Amino acid sequence: MSAVDGVTVGTWTSPDAVSGCTVVLPPPGTVGAIAVRGSAPGTREAAALGPAGKVEVCHAVVLAGGSAYGLAAADGVMRWLEERGVGHPVRTGVVPIVGAAIVLDAAVGMPGQRPGPAAGYAACDAARPGDVAEGTIGAGTGCTVAKVGGIEHGWRSGQGVATRRADGVTVWAVVANNALGEVFSADGTPLATSRADVGAPRYPYVDASVIAGGGPAPGENTVIGCVVTDARLDRRAAHRVADLAHTGIARSVRPAHTEFDGDALFCLATGTVETRVDLVAELATDAVAEAVRRGPLTAAAGGGLPALGDRDRHV
Repeated sequence: MSAVDGVTVGTWTSPDAVSGCTVVLPPPGTVGAIAVRGSAPGTREAAALGPAGKVEVCHAVVLAGGSAYGLAAADGVMRWLEERGVGHPVRTGVVPIVGAAIVLDAAVGMPGQRPGPAAGYAACDAARPGDVAEGTIGAGTGCTVAKVGGIEHGWRSGQGVATRRADGVTVWAVVANNALGEVFSADGTPLATSRADVGAPRYPYVDASVIAGGGPAPGENTVIGCVVTDARLDRRAAHRVADLAHTGIARSVRPAHTEFDGDALFCLATGTVETRVDLVAELATDAVAEAVRRGPLTAAAGGGLPALGDRDRHV
């Protein structure tokens, strides 16, 4: 569940279940920030919500498939919020601040499956408090992991969620795990590792012939997510939490933050609990690490790739 009071989450999944989007809607006055790592990001409002930006309040966060096309889902979210009078007040109305991040999935080559404005709007309509679905749904629909030996040797992944609490503070995370790297448990046990033969080349897509033959190109990977907390944080502290929460990706994905990933994490702080920023960052790191792992753990097989639920037949 979203676990933080006043926060609702909705998803939209494409007709053929190859892509989707997930929308996080916080209560009024929520402070927002983003931290981006890796070299292949696709984001919206990253400058405004970044460390040098002026914007404090964030009205929604969108996680989507479809690569840069999927950023259009935020247009539908803006329209949904505007219709309800939610946004930064200006002389002629309101301007909703909607942060967004995307992964590259099969929807890029399937225009009818890409999340667009209608998908973002529908995800807002579907937003509810309580349990948030995991696995092959929303932004996690087209995700894959463990592609260091080529995507054909990887695993299906998806959307994962996790919650951490301590000293009266709650931190919740939702992550769409489309990492290049392999996924490991907290104790270092492999969860989803490349199924390529031992000794097979890693990073094979540096070879143009592999890309031409249908192998993954640089950028077809990325972990994106949103950390939500009831802590009272200013924008600087929210950015620090988003930045340090990337440690959770590094704990669960190897390698993490590569030149082929565009990892991006948002932080939303609703501001009801006084606490220390370092505690929030610690909880966020743990929540992100678990949510990253739950993506492949809850995914369904598809697209020619197995899921961890049927790994005994493939390892």
